[in-house]
Amino acid sequence: MHHVPRDTGWIEVICGPMFSGKTEELIRRLKRAQIARQRVQVFKPGIDDRYAAGSIVSHSAQQLASQSISRAEQVLAMVHPETEVVGIDEVQFLEGDVVGVCETLADAGCRVVVAGLDQDYTGKPFEPMPVLLALAEYITKQLAICVRCGNPAGRSQRLVAEGTRVVVGAAESYEARCRSCHSQPVEQLSLPGTRRA
Repeated sequence: MHHVPRDTGWIEVICGPMFSGKTEELIRRLKRAQIARQRVQVFKPGIDDRYAAGSIVSHSAQQLASQSISRAEQVLAMVHPETEVVGIDEVQFLEGDVVGVCETLADAGCRVVVAGLDQDYTGKPFEPMPVLLALAEYITKQLAICVRCGNPAGRSQRLVAEGTRVVVGAAESYEARCRSCHSQPVEQLSLPGTRRA
């Protein structure tokens, strides 16, 4: 565990692919804060309704009560003045200025713990995670297990044909894959300067 700052706020980012335990780690940290009698508020995007509308829920069925939002700026309006720790799950799904909200909270003295995918299904960085990773005081990169070969997996393989970047799903839609076993969608296979037939 890292050295805990005093008299200041900070940002912690938990990132990785699907099935790597990001939400489970977020829940663990927030529950420990509650045990320490810190005032905690938890948020998640309303689009993530896979398990429960009023809780963040890990794939291993751990859960913690949360408030659903659609825009990052709603966090600032909903955070109580006495709140010490703010947790946000699936941060990559939020619209609005997530980075600005996290910075505002940390600057005001809050511990801000966010979890989310650092790459989309094509293996490209998933905004706003690259900027959050650059600004965070603490970063945890979770890895899953590749379902094909058993190696550490850092990518999310989409299993359903869908043209949009955001498709909320679980085991029916995604698998964890390593770099070697991850396959790019057809539109990503062309090299720059070449034409697809």
